[in-house]
Amino acid sequence: MTGGELVSAAKDRFGAFWSVTRSQVYRELPGLASAGYVRPGKLGPRAAQPYAITAAGKRAFRSWLAEPAGSDHARNPLILRLGFGAHHASGQLQQLVEEARVQHQAALASHRTRAAELRKNNADPYLVATAEFGVAYARALLRWLESVPTG
Repeated sequence: MTGGELVSAAKDRFGAFWSVTRSQVYRELPGLASAGYVRPGKLGPRAAQPYAITAAGKRAFRSWLAEPAGSDHARNPLILRLGFGAHHASGQLQQLVEEARVQHQAALASHRTRAAELRKNNADPYLVATAEFGVAYARALLRWLESVPTG
């Protein structure tokens, strides 16, 4: 896959809870190639550089999968801003919460559609589970937003 294809695949699989940017992927690919984990293929249209995982890359991936996951590190800009709630101007918190509500209602609808499509197509059950995480997260955030003081 090219870097762009990898970004698209990551967004499709993990977009509900893990962001990957093109710059991150393109920055990492040469290092992975230097380490022998991927190998570059023939240049495609517009000098698109595809990469393929090597046997060493597969071993490193399996090793990484076996490591403990570590602790969660949520970085939510809404939570950061709400943490300074006492410093907001009048009406700002209500606007912030309302904008978040609209955003997460749309996300909930999108995640529901994605999860339903995956279940209908008998997709990989772990891919379905990650899609259902998006549904659960959006629902929880919407319930939580109802409790946020805005006035």
